[in-house]
Amino acid sequence: MKPAPEQILAAVRSQKAWIAELFDELRAGSVDGEGVTRDTFGAGEQFGYRVIEGRAEAMGLAIEHDHGANMYMTLAGRDPAAPRIMMGSHIDSVPRGGNFDGAAGVIGGMVAQRALQSLGLTPACDVTTMAIRAEESVWFQVSYIGSRTAFGVLPDGSLDATRVDTGRTLADHMAECGADIDQIRAGKAHLKASDIRAFVEIHIEQAPQLIEAGLPVAIGTGVPGNFRYPYIQIKGEYAHVGLPRRFRKDAALAASDFALGLDALWQENDTAGRPMAFTIGRFHTNTDVHALTIVPGEMTASLDVRAYDAAHLDELEQALFELVRRIETARGVEFDLGQRASADVAPSDPGVFAGLTASAERLSIPSQPLASPASHDTATFTVAGVPSAMLFVRNEHGSHNPYEAMEIDDFIEAAAVMTGWLVEQVTE
Repeated sequence: MKPAPEQILAAVRSQKAWIAELFDELRAGSVDGEGVTRDTFGAGEQFGYRVIEGRAEAMGLAIEHDHGANMYMTLAGRDPAAPRIMMGSHIDSVPRGGNFDGAAGVIGGMVAQRALQSLGLTPACDVTTMAIRAEESVWFQVSYIGSRTAFGVLPDGSLDATRVDTGRTLADHMAECGADIDQIRAGKAHLKASDIRAFVEIHIEQAPQLIEAGLPVAIGTGVPGNFRYPYIQIKGEYAHVGLPRRFRKDAALAASDFALGLDALWQENDTAGRPMAFTIGRFHTNTDVHALTIVPGEMTASLDVRAYDAAHLDELEQALFELVRRIETARGVEFDLGQRASADVAPSDPGVFAGLTASAERLSIPSQPLASPASHDTATFTVAGVPSAMLFVRNEHGSHNPYEAMEIDDFIEAAAVMTGWLVEQVTE
């Protein structure tokens, strides 16, 4: 017999102290000044995994690690051969980041499993929370390392990427954390879409849209795709500060044209109702050479462009190339866009989206649809063919900074929506 909505709410809300204590434990062990740092395939992420694994053991969950050092925590179902339900997210953070980005999705899955246990429900199929490695691409400049490794689709060359702070390769860091590099190189898949009935990820919102709307929860409509150029070089000519304008090949001004041109493109798309975003995360002269009285001869930049439609992404990339050509001609400089990376657009599965929406309605938890402005591991599951969707939790001050301000009560509402959906999937 399915539990009533009020029973589901009580099973989740009764965990408030456990939830707060777990978030506090993660923060205390990874605090870095004002924020937290759980570095990808490093001491911080390893600490987070130990904490989560200890809680899973206390819950009596079956624990498994794959060849990429991802962790799976499973509540056994009546039919272990049936496709399982999966939930989860990542544990790592950006440097000096916040405590909730990523971790909320792992803890949310465990909360749903604890709720099933407290309700005395044995699910029809296995229910697994996955603690995914290495979602934050800032460390190795590679997207979705953990989830792509799990599906055997880590892009060629990724293992040779070097971590931005240590200079050591991804292969070295992964091996140090227990990964099997030979199996990764061979493209082994631990996860198969046919074995997974659905995947849901809870995440804090990363723009204050729920703050603006006054709602605790949103149902994700999809994850944007992207293309990235992590190592853009703009080459001009170094010159004396007294050189007249007509003779200059100023790399700083060319880079400024680049940034403003992209901003104009964004504004044009916003006006046309075509959502997108671009980010220039690095933008600097050469610190070994630059000086007050020297015209900059080189600039370094990075670029991330994202949108919700593959054809739109293609159009944006062509517009980028045209912008570069115009600036090269006007400023007498040369652009080297360098290595390119990308991720596919990942719309939410209509069935999972509808199920989460219905759960919120049954539990009388106000929500709204919301397109994710950021990339998430859910995209890997979607592209692999797994029916997937996301839940977003109200959060002030964005993410990837020490000031993430998710309220535990709002998180509990999101976890309740997921639990209500889960109960519908695994009970008769």
